[in-house]
Amino acid sequence: MPDQYLTGEKTHLVAFMPSGKRGRFPDGTPILEAARTLGVDIDSVCGGRGICGRCQVDLTVGKFSKHGVVSRADSLSDFADAEEKFKERRGLKEGRRLSCHALLKGDAVIDVPASSQVHKQVIVKQADDRKIEMDPAIRLHFVQVLEPDMHNPTGDFERLCLALKQQWGLDYMECDLRTLQALQKVLRDGKWSVTVAIHRDSRITKIWPGFHNVAYGLAVDVGSTTIAMHLCNLSTGEVVASAGMMNPQIRYGEDLMSRVSYVMMNPGGEQLLTEAVRRGINDLITEVTDKAEVDPDDILNAVFVGNPIMHHLLLGIDPTELGGAPFALTANSGMTVWASEIGMMSNPDGRAYFLPCIAGHVGADTAAVILAEAPHLQEQMTLIIDVGTNAEIVLGNNERLLAASSPTGPAFEGAQISCGQRAAAGAIERVRIDPETLEPRFKVIGCDLWSDEEGFAEETAKSGITGVCGSGIIEVIAEMYLAGILSTDGVIDGSLAAKSDRVVADGRTFSYVLHRSETELKIYQTDVRAIQLAKAALHAGARLLMDRLGLETVDRILLTGAFGSHIDVKYAMILGMLPDCDLAEVQGVGNAAGLGARIALLNKTARDEIEEVVKQVEKIETAVEPSFQQYFVEAMAIPHKTSPYAMLAKSVNLPDPKVLSDTSGGGEGRRRRRRRG
Repeated sequence: MPDQYLTGEKTHLVAFMPSGKRGRFPDGTPILEAARTLGVDIDSVCGGRGICGRCQVDLTVGKFSKHGVVSRADSLSDFADAEEKFKERRGLKEGRRLSCHALLKGDAVIDVPASSQVHKQVIVKQADDRKIEMDPAIRLHFVQVLEPDMHNPTGDFERLCLALKQQWGLDYMECDLRTLQALQKVLRDGKWSVTVAIHRDSRITKIWPGFHNVAYGLAVDVGSTTIAMHLCNLSTGEVVASAGMMNPQIRYGEDLMSRVSYVMMNPGGEQLLTEAVRRGINDLITEVTDKAEVDPDDILNAVFVGNPIMHHLLLGIDPTELGGAPFALTANSGMTVWASEIGMMSNPDGRAYFLPCIAGHVGADTAAVILAEAPHLQEQMTLIIDVGTNAEIVLGNNERLLAASSPTGPAFEGAQISCGQRAAAGAIERVRIDPETLEPRFKVIGCDLWSDEEGFAEETAKSGITGVCGSGIIEVIAEMYLAGILSTDGVIDGSLAAKSDRVVADGRTFSYVLHRSETELKIYQTDVRAIQLAKAALHAGARLLMDRLGLETVDRILLTGAFGSHIDVKYAMILGMLPDCDLAEVQGVGNAAGLGARIALLNKTARDEIEEVVKQVEKIETAVEPSFQQYFVEAMAIPHKTSPYAMLAKSVNLPDPKVLSDTSGGGEGRRRRRRRG
């Protein structure tokens, strides 16, 4: 511990991102010590001596109303000698501090980068194996150009264009200025044989001397929580490297509206958010090009998808108008920009294409999902849901297509849940509860064994059992309902405390003990309510779209996105997240937005197709629909207040809602009657 660490009565409030954990500590407390006290995930091997450098953090400056913190540049002590020596020896990124030597001198918001976390995030968005017809926007053409002649004063560019016309049938070429500036040297270095990269058969964006047979592109899904990137060979369509990371903007707010609020409350905030996401994208470019041993200058095309706020911020557009009605987009058309215009560390004359947005809260990521799953080409009535902090919903078939968003909040991803966390090693992801004994068994990320199997303790000793991720939250609450611990109204039955010590009093309500350790993992009544609110919003949004089409049921349901693809659809249905449907027709389809981005990257016609489809999509704004509140209230019940869920009942032995709502006779009596029924 540094000598200058002093305790005293003066305290400061510190909040850590992305965990959101916060607390008050005496002036001069090392940030690493504050983090450990709060249980924040910061790595350190050298014991706080400033040697290993694994505990690096960033101070985030600004006003954070959600956390009650105004974080300033002087909220941390000046660089310590150990930090200066480490920087000289191994280097530190601009703004980075060693948390073992950075002392708290004022209220602060501290961002813990993924590289400094012990339990680094598991990014599950991976490339799909689906076949895509190859027709990329960038194509390579090898040509032999006539040498200049005293008797023919034609310029080098004009002779290059003539060669392209004669040898490839390409006419009316344009050329980027940077490419034109290097043209004469490249032609002579190649002895008048060159390879030309042409964008959409009309514009030269890169020229190499001699024969060059490879160019690359990026398909990028910019989510509010994670960013997923695939580096693709534009000649073969092969995904040569993939990478993912937490969206660096999360330090400014976990959900989209909190980031818009940050922009509104902090002048220049949109620039900070834009710089953060662009820096994250460039870090991923470095990662994928290093993995594949590819020169970033050979990246000539990129396709980006994301929700409207991510779309605007990546383009450097202030998203303030998206923070309130009428949720006006700056532009919703598909657009192409130079890579240099958005600061990409690739070929500066490469092109970046943004898929069209659909509405103020239904973005280019939803357009990409439509492109990937093609509901507009099928007869089946399909409901597609991207489950996230703001759920995007698409419903329709080849006759009509509707889209909306529903404000589910971050509960499904573990936020706002007392023991919740994002998917990482040590997080509980699967849960089963014995309906007779109320004893749980579970699985954690990073271990293939169930908690009651031999060897589980040894397998999980390194990571520990750290919390419950989104899929685990869904399962434990659904299992509590199936076991009779929860009523259809979502109330924990306190009378069961007489039967099992898993049900314990918590003030005026009760909680369920999922795991006992030094710090118990409990499911509180407030946690159940948070999931009820989220699932009711999701169900109500889907119900509104079904009303517009006069539907009582749908033919199939597809769940997309990292979270939607990893929840057990049976438990999602038991909770009533989704409208009743044959379970055999409900499935997770992976990162459909990322797949849609790959399709648009590798097939330029697909870009034109989705731009036309988006124009035909009917947009429903749930916030102004009068029926939304009624549907929301009905969907608060588990699985639903009025829907019998008849198709689900054929596959799952659901509790009798009348029995679970009966408050007479004690918990055991209610359970006996439910089993007999």
